[in-house]
Amino acid sequence: MKMPELRIGDLVARIPIIQGGMGVGISLSGLASAVAQQGGIGVIAAAMIGMDEPDISKNPDEANRRALTREIRTARENTDGIIGVNIMVALTNFAEMVKTSIREGADVIFSGAGLPLDLPQYLTEGAKTRLVPIVSSGRAANIICRKWLSKFSYLPDAFVVEGPKAGGHLGFKPEQINDPEFRVERLVGEVVEAVKPFEAEHGMRIPVIAAGGVFTGQDIRSMLELGASGVQMGTRFVATHECDADVRFKQAYVDATESDIEIIKSPVGMPGRAVRSSFIEAVKDGKRKPFTCPFHCIKTCDHTKSPYCIACALTNAKKGKLNHGFAFAGANVHRVKEIVSVRELIESLKAEFEGMGLAPTPA
Repeated sequence: MKMPELRIGDLVARIPIIQGGMGVGISLSGLASAVAQQGGIGVIAAAMIGMDEPDISKNPDEANRRALTREIRTARENTDGIIGVNIMVALTNFAEMVKTSIREGADVIFSGAGLPLDLPQYLTEGAKTRLVPIVSSGRAANIICRKWLSKFSYLPDAFVVEGPKAGGHLGFKPEQINDPEFRVERLVGEVVEAVKPFEAEHGMRIPVIAAGGVFTGQDIRSMLELGASGVQMGTRFVATHECDADVRFKQAYVDATESDIEIIKSPVGMPGRAVRSSFIEAVKDGKRKPFTCPFHCIKTCDHTKSPYCIACALTNAKKGKLNHGFAFAGANVHRVKEIVSVRELIESLKAEFEGMGLAPTPA
């Protein structure tokens, strides 16, 4: 059995794989276009996307807007596949990033790190951008559906349900991260059930995408058997030649052991999963990394109390300066053994998927 297509509205991806949006600067046009070209959905991360712009400190809003515009256009030049943008609700420039993505014709906007309750208000006449919230529970999916219907007469085009094995910021309390009740396998069914009444009432399909800990073709198949229409994968795509991060960032994934992975307390007020580094150890030891904050990039970050600037730390890591930052990563990063091309990765996932026996459908 071959991998099925993934349909989100009128968009049709040849394979049911979405590359997770990874900031700061980990997934830009290079990675996104490579994934899209192979039939998946490539995703550019909007979070502080302008960190390399010369005027980022003096004019962060314009720098980020300019960089996002450039990355979407560059991705378009490199592929005719499906290009999405990941935009965190917690960004202070959320509205501008959404407007820019729609204006530039992004195929999909993925939005989490908060509930994107007002996302449809930014759609303009004739816009074809599909809107996909990222949630961590059926309750959140239900709330978004009801809110969007009442305010905008619009239903989400799909949902990504992200479990606690994901990399980066997690939408769970620390005590929930290792609780079996919150594993993605359970959450997928919960969200599938939550959207069924809306699908039935409005005669439309709302695909559910499983994310967080998906690593192999076998995992993909298992998620589809649970009712998901596709998967989102981040960690696997970091260790590819086309990933926009420095090779030293990628090598940190290859070198990571299971004991190197830890949950950190992020300045933005959420737990996050990262690869241990000397930077993280210094922060844990109470050493502050003095900084001024011209960006004000995250609504929930109190820079007056934070021991470091997370935007700067993640930018340093992206550039391979891991002594001055850290790499976010998923729980399975220790299983990454080599850096390969996006094409090689996807072909291996297809082979693993097709090599499994599919459980019979219950009568």
